[in-house]
Amino acid sequence: MTKRTSAKYKLDRRMGENIWGRPKSPVNRREYGPGQHGQRRRTKMSDFGLQLRAKQKLKGHYGDLTEKQFRRIYAEAERRRGDTSELLIGLLERRLDAVVYRAKFVPTVFAARQFVNHGHVLVNGKRVNIPSYRVREGDEIEVKPASKQLALVLEAVASAERDVPDYIEVDHNKMIARFLRTPGLNDVPYAVQMEPNLVVEYYAQN
Repeated sequence: MTKRTSAKYKLDRRMGENIWGRPKSPVNRREYGPGQHGQRRRTKMSDFGLQLRAKQKLKGHYGDLTEKQFRRIYAEAERRRGDTSELLIGLLERRLDAVVYRAKFVPTVFAARQFVNHGHVLVNGKRVNIPSYRVREGDEIEVKPASKQLALVLEAVASAERDVPDYIEVDHNKMIARFLRTPGLNDVPYAVQMEPNLVVEYYAQN
């Protein structure tokens, strides 16, 4: 389960951006931050501030992962050969809860984590209830038969808020998705600009 206890839209207001592109986000009505000092004019951010903000935004997008979880994923991306920022995005998108969310089986990434946790998802025919489970290319992700008519699922499938990215193939009639390939930054349909290069800079200096 997510450890986030405050309202998820508070992150939107703190960042001043609609992180998930949802129509109910308070940023659509007011772009200033939360609290009594939220309307103060923003000062120019330091390099550290920009890097920290990029990390908070990316971490928050995936259901507000804990710092320990996020740093562990970053450390793995850093160990691998290639562009660390691209590898970081690829590892985040291979999380089972992220795939369930991208496949539009649920309306939010927070719902995706809970959905997986409660045992509603099968991977290659076997139940997996670990949101951080890493999906591999070619894996088949299915909503278990008893859960396919849940109101949450039907609402998400019918929603026109977002599209399924092309690295996931989905049959919403059967509620089955196939993870085709690991995406890079430009493949992921983020609602706002993500800057994983600044996240790499942040961890390199801290």
